[in-house]
Amino acid sequence: MEWKLSRGDYVPDGAGGLTALNGGEEMLARVLYRLTARRGALPFMPELGSRLYWLGREKPSARQALAAQYVTEALREEPDLSVRGVELAQEGETGRLTVYLDWQGEELVAQLPV
Repeated sequence: MEWKLSRGDYVPDGAGGLTALNGGEEMLARVLYRLTARRGALPFMPELGSRLYWLGREKPSARQALAAQYVTEALREEPDLSVRGVELAQEGETGRLTVYLDWQGEELVAQLPV
């Protein structure tokens, strides 16, 4: 079970507990965690996370293909989840990554800055 986060804090449920995520929302939370964690940063879980933080070091012409590769690599261990597409858009000095997913027949979209 995943808990809902907003601006880095858990969201209360109004009854003294925390707001739980279910279904697609829970999967999106796990996806965002896997994509934003730096791969290799956790010594006992070296396969957790992505290498998306490397994109800034690469040639602009290679970034789209590498973004798709890094996303697929980071999400490989999620059951019933497949990556349908990855779009990388440049926004000034930063970029925005949009990931299109299929999870148990449900279409999900994750967006994050890179």
